[in-house]
Amino acid sequence: MTPKEHTMTTAYTPDLSIITDEIHPAVGPWELPVFLEEHELPSRAGDRVIQFREALREAMSEEMRRDQRVFLLGEEVAQYNGAYKVSQGMLDEFGEKRIIDTPISENGFAGMAIGAAMMGLRPIVEFMSWSFSLVAADPILNNAPKMLYMSGGQWGCPIVFRGNDGAGGQLGSTHSWCVEGLFSNVPGMKMVIPSNPYDAKGLLKTAIRDPDPVFFLESERMLGDRAHVPEEEYYIPFGRARLMREGDACTLVSWGRPVHFCMEAAEALAADGVECDVLDMRTIRPLDIDSIVASIQKTGRVVVVDQSWPFGSVASETVTQICEHAFDWLDAPPMRVNTRDVPTPYAKGLEAVYLPNAGRIVEAVMEIAR
Repeated sequence: MTPKEHTMTTAYTPDLSIITDEIHPAVGPWELPVFLEEHELPSRAGDRVIQFREALREAMSEEMRRDQRVFLLGEEVAQYNGAYKVSQGMLDEFGEKRIIDTPISENGFAGMAIGAAMMGLRPIVEFMSWSFSLVAADPILNNAPKMLYMSGGQWGCPIVFRGNDGAGGQLGSTHSWCVEGLFSNVPGMKMVIPSNPYDAKGLLKTAIRDPDPVFFLESERMLGDRAHVPEEEYYIPFGRARLMREGDACTLVSWGRPVHFCMEAAEALAADGVECDVLDMRTIRPLDIDSIVASIQKTGRVVVVDQSWPFGSVASETVTQICEHAFDWLDAPPMRVNTRDVPTPYAKGLEAVYLPNAGRIVEAVMEIAR
């Protein structure tokens, strides 16, 4: 061989022509919904009061009528109408090819759904509990969020994983996981944690339309919560917090069920003349740090309330970002209120003390508001 034949290039130049705006060339570009400003959304006041579970059902049904690629699969979602009756009646409307009962094998049906998403379908995977998703850690954490990156933009994974997260009421430690602190560490996915039926519907519709993997965390304890949910279509964008209550003494930041604990604490504090901003983050991937900073510029103090364990929690990351972006406006150290750093207790009284309840939030606010 000649020396020329032994010549090796020192760098690889990728062919960028294969990367387009279309994640799946076979199905065309994504048609993302139109997002309105918060004040332009349909009113939250009204008499069309439905349960949290019904709001989730409406979101899925509306998107399944709009897009034939959307389907639901999971344990007992079809014949039994859902373990928590979220999918009640959907089998009758959409049939067994789009409402699919699976074996008790989260690893199997999650992996199958990821393959379907890669080929252009839009699966919604229901975990009866996010505690059970741990056996599907490889497909949902090591494959779905990384697919777009590892394929150089050629293969995405438009999929929604949803189910109950957190203490469900005396279910013991192994069935009470709050997975947000563990799972949100992974780049390439989005995480949604709604606190009320109105937001749950708007956010789930957005999740189903999103081109990325979305982890949608619900709460068994909130499925029966009732609120007005309008009939007209609406979508709530990710990364936009909602100001639930206004004050100037302290900012309370939370998401999901603990938002209700924050509102309860804010009411108690107001009776003593301490008025708080309460921010419902709604999503933590992405996290609306700008809204937190804007509130701290007014209050000078912040308490982050998180139902996951304190070490390496979402609250820890939120406090870090606060220190990075709002340090000059802080008049006191940021505070966290997490669940206690122990396995979730079974006893009802112990579980109540374990959670970030209103009493502990009031104590944290008073400690930095002196």
